[in-house]
Amino acid sequence: MTLWPRSLAGRTALLLLIGLLIVQAAGLTIHALDRVELQSIIQSREIAGRGFALWRNMVVMPPERRAAFLADLEMPAGMTASFDAQTAVRAGMPPVNEHVAHRFRLNGPPPSFGPARFRPREILVAGIPPDGFVLSMRFIDGGWLNLRVQPPHARPWHSDTFLAAFIAMSGCAVALILWGVRRMIRPVAALAAAADALGRNVNAPPLPEEGPSETATAARAFNTMASRIRRFVDDRTQMLAAIGHDLRTPITRLRLRAEFMEDDDQRRKMLADLSEMEAMINATLAFARDDAATEPSVAFDLAALCQTVLDEAADTAPDKADGIIYEGPERLRAQGRPAALKRALANLVGNALAYGGDARLKLANEADAARISIEDHGPGIPESDLETAFQPFRRLEGSRNRETGGSGLGLTIARNILRAHGGDVTLRNRREGGLAALITLPAAS
Repeated sequence: MTLWPRSLAGRTALLLLIGLLIVQAAGLTIHALDRVELQSIIQSREIAGRGFALWRNMVVMPPERRAAFLADLEMPAGMTASFDAQTAVRAGMPPVNEHVAHRFRLNGPPPSFGPARFRPREILVAGIPPDGFVLSMRFIDGGWLNLRVQPPHARPWHSDTFLAAFIAMSGCAVALILWGVRRMIRPVAALAAAADALGRNVNAPPLPEEGPSETATAARAFNTMASRIRRFVDDRTQMLAAIGHDLRTPITRLRLRAEFMEDDDQRRKMLADLSEMEAMINATLAFARDDAATEPSVAFDLAALCQTVLDEAADTAPDKADGIIYEGPERLRAQGRPAALKRALANLVGNALAYGGDARLKLANEADAARISIEDHGPGIPESDLETAFQPFRRLEGSRNRETGGSGLGLTIARNILRAHGGDVTLRNRREGGLAALITLPAAS
């Protein structure tokens, strides 16, 4: 099964080519059999015609001139003739008595001999393996005409133009199959590309609803599904925005009332709770806006973007600036949404600084993808939480808890942004200690 193509186009083309080979083989076999049969008929007619013509010429010829006549006569390939006044088979030919297949005396002339004077007095036939024979015909006035016939083997493919014509015909058939398969599979490839684009951008343009009825129906169903997804995302975003707007008003009233509380300790606790509620609302709205982002995709410098994220992180936490390090090329062209990618990288770098105390960003451009690694020297996280850490509002125990100021959406937002670009992010504990966020993005050019 290693030769079985993985793509639908490859499998369809392979099956059609196998069918073409089978049909070609069957057709060539029929052609060869017909050609062999035709060549056999032509050879038989030629041998019979030449033999009887020779016999008739020699019948009317004086006996003393027959041997000289045969010596000067040019015979066709595979056929020799001799005249012997006494013996039916000349020296060097198989003895007739050992290979006689049929012996008879004529009671009447065969139709092909014509008048009675052309009739042989006696005919002897002997077979020569595998397909030849010896024919001896006795003249009425004495002597024998001995014919040795060894027909050449039939050559069904003997043609100067057969090979070139066969190659040209097969090449045209293969080209037509490949062209037809590509045209038939093109709508499937377009549907796959549209699905991938929809996964990256919910506002991707719709598929053209044209072509064969099945293709148009599939495109129409896909566009309907995409429209429902956009409507669902828009409704959710509007709902969250409305909830956030409605919650800000009572939070503001509570904050004003808390300012008038006489108990300083209770006032401080209430203001802290209100600030946390406001931060959670802002993070939730930001998460919703990222899911329905409309930022256009443009060409940008990924290396410069990474360095900018690290510079801003150093400005925000100057006490940790020495531990913020960049390793990678000076320039690396990429395609995507730079503002969204900047936020994703900022979230991951911020986590590394908050929980590990440092951040080392490594950028590498490989053949299939651009890879980014953000490493820290913190305590790491349990292996069982490496994937669940990306769940919304998921906070881990230990140093990664609510008191650090996190909302539990940073990793979720980062993964959503990177997956919308066709990439991904995973977490891995480092052997030397700390955590590494491994990022992949589509191959940069």
